[in-house]
Amino acid sequence: QAQLVESGGGLVQAGGSLRLSCAASGRSFMSDAKGWFRQAPGKEREFVAAISWSGSNAYYADSVKGRFTISRDNTKNTVYLQMNSLKPEDTAVYYCTADELFRLVNAAGVRYWGQGTQVTVSS
Repeated sequence: QAQLVESGGGLVQAGGSLRLSCAASGRSFMSDAKGWFRQAPGKEREFVAAISWSGSNAYYADSVKGRFTISRDNTKNTVYLQMNSLKPEDTAVYYCTADELFRLVNAAGVRYWGQGTQVTVSS
């Protein structure tokens, strides 16, 4: 059974950093693009970042550009999200995803999801 398992969430003060990890198992996701979405209370799930299967191309939402960095290690079947200069508005449940790159821009099109990890940024 294909699984994506996130880790690294937690509570951090504004201006701080967190690094999320997402390990894949049960299926090789190496040829899939990987991405991160987030969902804050009362809001729709939104795109955060995506990275191509080779890692050579990365895409970001305007709200996180310059602060977040997505990367992947295909030898470990793992994708990362380095989050710096965190703001209270970054508070959300963060979800790892894997799929064809064109699907990762819209939550409705994504087929593989992790269970989510909570990130809380205090002011």
